[in-house]
This record gives sequence, C-alpha cells and structure tokens, in this order.
Amino acid sequence: MATVAASPGTLRAERADSTAWIAVAAGALGALLATLDISIVNSALPTIQGEIGATGTEGTWIATAFLVAEIIIIPLSAWLERLLGLRTLLLISVTSFTGFSVLCGTATDLMTMIVGRAGQGFTGGVLIPTAMTIVAKRLPPSQQPIGMALFGMTVILGPVLGPLLGGWLTENLSWHYAFFVNVPVCGLLLLLLLLGLPHEKTNWVYFREADWFGIVGMILGLGGLTVVLEEGHREEWFESTYIVRLTIMTLIGFVMLGIGQLRAAKPVLKLRIVMNRQFGSVVVMALALGMVMYGSTFVIPQFLALIADYNALETGQVIFLMGVPAFLLMPVIPLLIRVVDIRLAVGTGLALMAASCLVNTSLTAESAGEAFTAGQLLRGVGMILTMLFLNQATIASVSKEDAGDASGIFNAARNLGGSFALAALASFQDQRMSLHSRRMEETLWANDPRLQDYLAGMARTFGQMDAALQSLAGTIQQQAFIMTYNDIFLAMALATLATLPLVLFLRPLPKGQSMAMH
Repeated sequence: MATVAASPGTLRAERADSTAWIAVAAGALGALLATLDISIVNSALPTIQGEIGATGTEGTWIATAFLVAEIIIIPLSAWLERLLGLRTLLLISVTSFTGFSVLCGTATDLMTMIVGRAGQGFTGGVLIPTAMTIVAKRLPPSQQPIGMALFGMTVILGPVLGPLLGGWLTENLSWHYAFFVNVPVCGLLLLLLLLGLPHEKTNWVYFREADWFGIVGMILGLGGLTVVLEEGHREEWFESTYIVRLTIMTLIGFVMLGIGQLRAAKPVLKLRIVMNRQFGSVVVMALALGMVMYGSTFVIPQFLALIADYNALETGQVIFLMGVPAFLLMPVIPLLIRVVDIRLAVGTGLALMAASCLVNTSLTAESAGEAFTAGQLLRGVGMILTMLFLNQATIASVSKEDAGDASGIFNAARNLGGSFALAALASFQDQRMSLHSRRMEETLWANDPRLQDYLAGMARTFGQMDAALQSLAGTIQQQAFIMTYNDIFLAMALATLATLPLVLFLRPLPKGQSMAMH
C-alpha cells in the first residue's frame, strides 16, 4: 500500500465517469438480487412444499441446493472473470438467472424446483463477488468507499428483506411471485451492465492452462462441506453412511485443491493471499459475521413461529428491522471509511453484534416481536460497520489483480460462516433442549403436594388426567425451548467476542483521497 501526493490533475483523473457508476450500480443490484434469493423462498417454503408434494425433509433441498451451488461458484468467479471477461460473465449469469427463476416459478415437482434452485445458486452466486471486483476495478481509491457502502448495504439488506418480501408475496399473491419478481429486476440489471461495462475479449488461455485439479477439488470440497453442514444434523452426522461418504468426498476435494495450489502455474484461486496478515484476519472475522447474520435469521423466525404464533409476513417485519440501520447510516458510511480507524470501526461493529445477542438472552413465554427490536437494531449497526470496513480491508490488503480472488474468498467465508452456524445451532439446540427438559423433570416429584394440586386442577379443567399430564409436558417443552434459545444467543455473543482480538492485526487504511493499491 502506498500513499502518494495528490496534485489537482491527479484528483481530476481520480474521478470516476458516469459509466463507472452505472457499473457499480449494476454490481450492487446484482448482489442484492443474489442475497435476496437466499432467504426470500424461506418464508414461502411450507406453501411450496405442499403444492409440489414434497415432505419437510425433501423440502430442505429447495434451500440447500441454492446454498451448495452458490458456495461453489463464488470462489470460482475470479477465474471465470479472467476467462470470459467481466461483462460477458455477468451477462451470461444474469440471463441464466432469469431463466432459472422462471423455471422455479413454474415448477410442479420437487426435482424441477431443485434444478432451478441449483441453477439460481450457480448463476446468482457470481453476482456477489463480482460486485466488489467492479468497485475495485472501476472506481479510483478515493471513491471506493462509496462503492463499498453501496455493496455492503445490499449484501446486508438482501437476507433481511427476503423474509419480508417473500412473506408478503406469499400472503397476498402467490409463492410463484417470489421467483417471478426476479424477471423485471434482471431486465434492468442487463441494461445497466450493457451501459456500464466495456466488452473484454475472451482469454482462452485460462481454459487451456486451467488448474483443473483445483477447480474439481473446489467443487467437491466446498460442495461436500456445505451439504454435510446442512444435512448432517438431520442425518445424525457420522451415524449416516451418506454423511460419511460426503465427508470423504470433501476431504478428497480439499486435497486436490491443495495439489492445484502447489502444482499449477495459475491456481484457480490464490489461497496464498490468506497468509497476508490483514486479509487472513478479515477472512476469520467474515466467518463470525456470517455466523451472526445467518444464525439470527434462523433463530428468530423459529422462536416467533412457535412462541408468538407469528406468520411469515409478521416474522419478516421483525427480521427487516436489522436492515433499517443500513438505510440510516448509508449517507455517512463513505465519510466514516475515510476518517475512522478500521480497527476501531470493526471492533465496535463486532462488539455491537455481540451486544445484540446478549440483549436477547432473557426471552420468556410472553416475548414477541418487540422483544427483538433493540437486538435487531444493534445487530444492524454492528453488521453495517463490520461488513463495510471488512469489505474495504479486503480490497485494500491485496493488489488490484488479486481483488477478484480476495472477493471470492471473503464472500465464501461469510457464507460458510452461516453454514457452520446453522449446523452448530441445530445440534446445540437439541442438546440444550434435552438438558433443560431433563433438569426440569428432575425437580418434579410425584408425591409433591404442589404438583398433585396443580395436576388435579388441570384435570378438572380438561376433564381427564391424561390431558393434564400432556399440558404439563407441553409447558416443560415450551420452557426448555425458551431457555435453549437464550443459550443460543449467548453462544453467538461469546463466539463473536472471541474474534475481537483479530482487529489488532488489521492495518489502518490510508487517510485522504489517494490510496494506491499495491
């Protein structure tokens, strides 16, 4: 990283033209579209499962297929960009994404839906890291904070806007529109890409000299790891032959990826940049960011549906609160990136994310949406600070040539953090539910006069003792559930706080307008 004196002529040269800003807008819109589609279907999932005749277990593949495809393609995006050129890659991706969205919206069976969702993941996943690449390549360093603010806001808004939009469309129109809504957005995106990005010649040398060991290894490794994390709990982990085989495939994939790093002249992904102190720290913190972002959007809807009897739209409104700070802070974020020390900003963001989880560790049976208001707003502020400054650190810690690889690794790490969180939380939830239920049952003695009086009163209310016992079991189950979710929020807070010391490894971003990437 170098800082050079900025003459008036230099400053004029560092002003991006209108086509560059159109390209940045296209990148931000594409990232919003891709991240939105991760969660927009979740609200409609029960309805979709019923209409296409899928069981609950089968229906999980509607979400898993998208996540697996996306996590595979994100780190491959840099290689595809070098091969096809940024404009061609994005035009192909957006056009294909539109087609797969229509396929999902018209699906009448599970297999068609899974194929469509996997296609959405493969084509939409490209739109996330390339948005950061556009900012790095099309904007001068002095204006990159504005581009990063746009990108960061869309990445945060996507997962929180998805449940709200999906719930509204499902409740008022039909689940099909959760997919059809992509069509006009993709039309606008294609226009922006045609106007904002120059054509680049396809460079077939990257295909002929491709790191095929690395490409195949990344597909097997990341794809297998994501499926193991998503399905492991339902399949009882290594009690399942299916999970064991997937784990072996995952290990083989990562070995092949390692071989590619050692042997290939141009590895498909430059993993060596992770050895950079700053970028390596960014990757670990991106994992924590993904854990809280996707973990909270997994936990809160479950709680509200089971305890407060919220529908999809009501739950979506609570989740959306996390996106409000992104709107409010957007005008000042570019200024903050220029004047605030990155270590202070990221440290504050992580601390606020931890605090947002701690706020939600005292839930009760009377808790409803308002119980999450303070936590969601704190979480939103913490995420916008952490995300945007880590985005800037990602670009600033590597050369412009490595920006695509760095963006792919950063975004893959954030999504993997979400997968790790969901896998860990599912197992943690079962263990804590069992523990709390057992402890409450141990305090109940059959000969306790208070228990006998309670059951007798309940039996008179329900007309029979069996109903009274079932009511007691339901109360124990409900209380165990509430205590478990308090434990989950505490665990997320502690995991976030554990990453705080890593901010010391970050280097302050150069102040002023003339950052030059090395």
